Amino acid sequence: MARTAGRDRDETRRLIVEAATRLIARRGSAVPVADIAREAGVSKGGLLYHFASKEDLLVAVATDLFERFRGDVLAEAQAEPEGAPGRLTRAYVRVSFSDGADEEGLRESIAVAAQLMHEPALQRAAEADGARWRADLLADGLEASVVRVVVAATDGVSSAPLWGPVLDADDRTALEAELVALTRG
Repeated sequence: MARTAGRDRDETRRLIVEAATRLIARRGSAVPVADIAREAGVSKGGLLYHFASKEDLLVAVATDLFERFRGDVLAEAQAEPEGAPGRLTRAYVRVSFSDGADEEGLRESIAVAAQLMHEPALQRAAEADGARWRADLLADGLEASVVRVVVAATDGVSSAPLWGPVLDADDRTALEAELVALTRG
């Protein structure tokens, strides 16, 4: 398969990561690199040019998930004044609940995370991302006990599609408002 004219390096990498994310969600992390390349519209050699190993690609998939979420939260936080206590935590809640409204997208993200969590390099990346969130949220100007409750409830709602959600749409809306209210004291 020849290089697609007009596509730059970053776009090609993005297409490969998106293809890998879709296939991993459906078929697991054992999906062959050749299948990912085909889905991305590149040759296997082209994929390996951008990602020297499958582990590198899997780390890129996980990092992409982490960074997209972080970027969304930071963008949402901009809606409030700089330095407002709880600003980042409220953004974390809003983005998590917004992402949770897209059940299909949320299921795909959960499926990808479940597949990747057994890869040692990805466990380290997830632990680093979690530690970064913990530090950022605990430095957000709220009592640690409030942050723990808000984050635990938010993360719990985000994983509900795994087991079948107990809360309906109205419950979720009310819970989001209640969690945001907790961050305002």
